[in-house]
Amino acid sequence: MHSLSQDIQGFSKSRLKKQCTRVTTVTGRRLLERRGDEEDDDGGGRGVEEEEEGAAFGFVEDTSLDLQVGVVRPFILLGSQDAAHDEETLQRLKVTHVLNVAYGVSNLLPDQLVYKTLQILDIPDTDITSYLEECSGFIELARRQGGVVLVHCNAGVSRSSSVVIGYLMLREGLTFDDAYSQVKLARPSTRPNPGFYQQLQTYKP
Repeated sequence: MHSLSQDIQGFSKSRLKKQCTRVTTVTGRRLLERRGDEEDDDGGGRGVEEEEEGAAFGFVEDTSLDLQVGVVRPFILLGSQDAAHDEETLQRLKVTHVLNVAYGVSNLLPDQLVYKTLQILDIPDTDITSYLEECSGFIELARRQGGVVLVHCNAGVSRSSSVVIGYLMLREGLTFDDAYSQVKLARPSTRPNPGFYQQLQTYKP
């Protein structure tokens, strides 16, 4: 019977298969780690080399513009900052008012359109319901003036959709489920963060 120490001593590194591992860092550096038969006790057969820099990202980078705009009501549009910064889209949809609830996003046409800017953070702890009266008042202003309001944040997914859901609950008396489903139908990417979702579920206008 062989002892464990004999088995370990009799083990040959030459029986190991060559290994080659590619690693892509989040900054786009592509590294190649090689381990070969010739690796000695000093690690001589092991090396890391860099492939062409910037050839890829460690995550999927989406550089396409999101110009899809959801029509929640004829006078309420829901979209991203891309749509809010695309003059052709604004003209085509006859936008007259813009409700900007993003953080750090400038307004494209301040001399031509009516803007209201509220810098809301898209974090669950933000009290989104505290903004609903003010936001709904601006949307209502656009409606009374016969205008069309584009409500947007950065991605048009969480903050702006939450504001529009809140408007439907506050001004039209919809339940959360009905308001959410109507906004989701208009803009399928709608997804309030968990905190906003919970706040709107229990919101009593």
